[in-house]
Amino acid sequence: MTAQPVLIAGGGIGGLATAMGLARMGRRCVVLEKASRLGEIGAGIQLGPNAFHAFDYLGVGDAARAMAVYIDSLRLMDAISGDEIIRIPLDDAFRTRFRNPYAVVHRGDLHGVFLKSCMAHDLIELRTSAEVVDYVQDASSVTASLGDGERITGAALIGADGLWSNIRKRVVNDGPPRVSGHTTYRSVIPTQDMPEDLRWNAATLWAGPKCHIVHYPLSGWKVFNLVVTYHNDAAEPVAGKPVSHEEVRRGFEHVHEQARRIIDRGSDWKLWVLCDRDPVNNWVDGRVALLGDAAHPMLQYFAQGACMAMEDAVALSACLDGHAEIEAAMQRYQSMRRLRTARVQLQSREIGQHVYHPAGAHADLRNAVMRAKTPEDWYNTIDWLYGSSGLEGAVSAETRRAGMVAT
Repeated sequence: MTAQPVLIAGGGIGGLATAMGLARMGRRCVVLEKASRLGEIGAGIQLGPNAFHAFDYLGVGDAARAMAVYIDSLRLMDAISGDEIIRIPLDDAFRTRFRNPYAVVHRGDLHGVFLKSCMAHDLIELRTSAEVVDYVQDASSVTASLGDGERITGAALIGADGLWSNIRKRVVNDGPPRVSGHTTYRSVIPTQDMPEDLRWNAATLWAGPKCHIVHYPLSGWKVFNLVVTYHNDAAEPVAGKPVSHEEVRRGFEHVHEQARRIIDRGSDWKLWVLCDRDPVNNWVDGRVALLGDAAHPMLQYFAQGACMAMEDAVALSACLDGHAEIEAAMQRYQSMRRLRTARVQLQSREIGQHVYHPAGAHADLRNAVMRAKTPEDWYNTIDWLYGSSGLEGAVSAETRRAGMVAT
């Protein structure tokens, strides 16, 4: 055990997952969260098999599996015709291929799994009302400056402080995030309020011109998560703004009546204008490294934001084992993660433009190409993301290099 703790700026899913990974490698951690309480806003998130690989490595696999909803398929619907384009089964063949399931969870429930595990670990200290605003470092330590003027010193600093990261301002200094022009509206509705003929055990996406609609069951089928996105060229970032039902519906007047019925069941809508950043070659500064949205914020269209943050936590803890030289370990972590996360960032943008939002002949071509693929074709297409050719192989090599196995 090292004398100095690793400091983690941010107590979201990525920050807590990092604390768990490092503590399991014998490193003390101090999580510094700017909010007055630890929690997560938002509703549902999707978890591919790579998320479950991370859960197991981080020691929360059983708890995560217990609160997940296991869906039967991924369904893509044509929001203009109302026809199904594709249905990718998530059955035994999928689980056998990728050695784990596909599931959906409430973001708050998943955060709670990590929070409970961190609170129970004697190597992890959790602090709230503690925003890291700056840092200085020398050859043996990093000192973080908090918003109230307090200074705290550790062996390293991990910037898991999200899209508007203070740590990124020092490490990358690339200005504000890129505004996508896409506006997302979110609602959670009781299952009994969902149209009965649409209560599918699937992660369903209705793709239409400059818009799409996503829905799936959550929290033991008590509610449905509803997320609708409109490419309305919004120019300014917005997060969590309450809006009227009439405002939401305006972006979807052109879609099929069946899809509109879903929107009509929503209530208590909140708005986000989606932002991301371009991939960068460096997110490490000596003993300081970025993680999750602070390092590689991405649009939601690959459903991989939380998954990538958890993968980061796995990779970082594998590199920053109890005996590693910290600066070299940070560079190994970046090398493991940089191209993989860049691919997800860039492909998330492409999916939004060319799969979810096209119209006319472009949409017809999408439908024809996607329908021509078999389930096995789809599994081959996503193997780079979910299979052992991705993070798993790199982490296994790193733990072998360190002479350690995560338990």
